[in-house]
Amino acid sequence: MQSFDLTDHFLIAMPAMDDPYFSKSLIYIAEHNDQGALGIIVNRPIDMSLATLFEKIDVPFETLGMANLPIFFGGPVQTDRGFVLHRPVGEWQSTLAVNQDVGLTSSRDVLQAVARDGQPHEIMVTLGYSGWGAGQIEHELAQNAWLTVPADPHILFELPYEDRLPSAMEILGIDFKNLAVKAGHA
Repeated sequence: MQSFDLTDHFLIAMPAMDDPYFSKSLIYIAEHNDQGALGIIVNRPIDMSLATLFEKIDVPFETLGMANLPIFFGGPVQTDRGFVLHRPVGEWQSTLAVNQDVGLTSSRDVLQAVARDGQPHEIMVTLGYSGWGAGQIEHELAQNAWLTVPADPHILFELPYEDRLPSAMEILGIDFKNLAVKAGHA
């Protein structure tokens, strides 16, 4: 299969996706290379706010403007670990720079900065991530499990979570409810 890079792209689960973790999900791919892919689901909030998370991990919340932000289910891998998708990239202890504007950080220092200074302001916090082994995502794409589209930071950081999947579909000019459950191969 020809290689391609889905870093900084959205994966859109096709209607036939019956995996409960990924059905009707929009996933932001933070890294994709010959060893596999890493992404986070960006449209599945869990019943927890940022303030509640900070209380659980003993980080004092000094800036209350972001206290009610939802925490998201990022995927079924390492669900006990937090990941912060943010803009700008900044300089944190453990950050994967997705592009020049967006980073994915798994170190506590970014959360402490958010609690103390409210920066970075554009954030999405997830518990867990979604991962694929070498060639796995390419195989799933060949099986029509996903649609792909270049990611839009506006969708990630400015839209309510319930509008993210339909907005990503609009980039492709498709209405999700018009997609067929069965797909053919040409």
